[in-house]
Amino acid sequence: MRTGCITDSGGPGWTPDGRHVIVYVDYAGAPEGSVYTGEQMLIVKADGSRFSNGEPWKCLTCGVPPENRQGTGGGYSYVQPFADGRRVLGGTNIVDCGRHRVVDEACTPDRVRIHPIRWNVTPDGSGGGGSMRELRLHPDNEHLGWSSVTVAPGNRFEQFSYLGRLVFNPAPETGQPRVPRYELTAVTLLFDASPQAQPLRVKPGKPGELEYDPRARSVGELRGFSSDGREVIYVGYPEESANIDVFAADLTTGKVRRLTRHPEYTDPVDASPDDKWIVAEDTRGTDRQMFVAGMRAIPPVTDVLTTSAVSSIRNNHQRRFFQPYLIDRYGDRGSYNGQQLNACTPRHKPGPGSICDPNWNASADPAWSPNGTSVVYGQRLVKAPACGGANPLPCPESTEPGGRMSRLMLARLVERRPQRPKPVVPISDEVSWGTPYEAGDPAAVRPYPPEGTYTLRGRRSGSATVEISWNEAGTTVETVAARYTDYSDDGAHVLNGTERVTRENPTQTSSTLHWYSDLVQTGRTNGTKKTSPDGFHLTIDLFETVFDATGTMTTTLDGRTYRQPANGT
Repeated sequence: MRTGCITDSGGPGWTPDGRHVIVYVDYAGAPEGSVYTGEQMLIVKADGSRFSNGEPWKCLTCGVPPENRQGTGGGYSYVQPFADGRRVLGGTNIVDCGRHRVVDEACTPDRVRIHPIRWNVTPDGSGGGGSMRELRLHPDNEHLGWSSVTVAPGNRFEQFSYLGRLVFNPAPETGQPRVPRYELTAVTLLFDASPQAQPLRVKPGKPGELEYDPRARSVGELRGFSSDGREVIYVGYPEESANIDVFAADLTTGKVRRLTRHPEYTDPVDASPDDKWIVAEDTRGTDRQMFVAGMRAIPPVTDVLTTSAVSSIRNNHQRRFFQPYLIDRYGDRGSYNGQQLNACTPRHKPGPGSICDPNWNASADPAWSPNGTSVVYGQRLVKAPACGGANPLPCPESTEPGGRMSRLMLARLVERRPQRPKPVVPISDEVSWGTPYEAGDPAAVRPYPPEGTYTLRGRRSGSATVEISWNEAGTTVETVAARYTDYSDDGAHVLNGTERVTRENPTQTSSTLHWYSDLVQTGRTNGTKKTSPDGFHLTIDLFETVFDATGTMTTTLDGRTYRQPANGT
């Protein structure tokens, strides 16, 4: 069987029987006319058995006739099988094998139908529908969550998340593509635009004061749901300055939980079947973010400007710094920071191609097996331009068969007993803390405190004087400056000093930060966060993620110093 090469793979998901993993792959180099070309879905045996073709895999979407996949596009990223075993979500498409399970031998290309998903955003139902990314299937298999990018005032990238009901329409009469498709109805914007619903806001009744509410619902990028379907999991506004973490909000009550607390960056995450654990792909252990995020308990006031740029430091384009970590329901605390699933051990020694080789980076998303005893995740080997050529870091050679640059990893949790999946009660179409979306509604806008000088009082001691300046057009915040005097929210960390950030947006997805920091922390941790006298000036794109800075930012904590990465690395 000549299939050419697999140039990329990722986004694995388990089938309901727990014996197969479905993954998207990108084929290249097969003979002309081969069905093994472009992005496809593969089903891989996870129990050591084989399909009737003699292989431990079969391609689910290869060779599907054009008439069975009309109007589809966008590939098959973030593969998520339905509980019925007959359908699979991938990208903005749903693959359906009718009355057959997708793993059955009877599920052949001629029986497969691939249907697009459409979100209507026009009052008359015209057009191709709204732009969607990071689609996540709700455990009730009746609802879908997704994120959508907008251009905010000031020519800035912005992202909001939505929840809607999936309804199959076999014969749509409006909109494109006008083919059998899934439509999203009863859509809710997971956001409340009122100023008092924001995490950083003017204190009610005290116009000269700011307050920060760490339990405000600030859904940024949607990352999934708890296994019982009660909570939505997302990347939210930081609780501590420059700390990018994942949170969960109850879809009924709105109660918020912070799932990760490490200063390093997290976003790919999956909840265990019993919701007692998460597996998160995180940069912890690499010190990638510590120069900017290592000092804890700084209130997130400059984050009004810095969050997009700080989150972009996590990667260096094709070099990702993610590895999978097992974290219990109560999250990081004290000396507990979870367990790296692929850590080096006496059995798994470090070296090229080992399970803990740092040049092999985890790709989104990890996935728990239905019985909670295994985790599957993808890895990609770093490649140019994140290494080699002008980059000072050499490119490693792949030790995988055929020199493959991606691989599928299976971690078996040998001490875990199999669990039965929780029954999932279908959720309501209504989210009380969200905003019902009507087709044609204008893009949401996040409100920020008006221009002015404010006092932010520490919960335990001290205060900060915060100056917020908007641009000349009055469309967006441009500069935030803070002066801390014996400031403490927890009584354990006391902050003094100053910080000032000005942001420019050369393009919609890139930020230039002019950052000046001179902070001193005492108490449980003694440290400093300082920029060079001429400041730290970072330009970085949210999607290209190539670090480019002049000046320095250095954080020292209890005698240990963290410095920024070299440009281009």
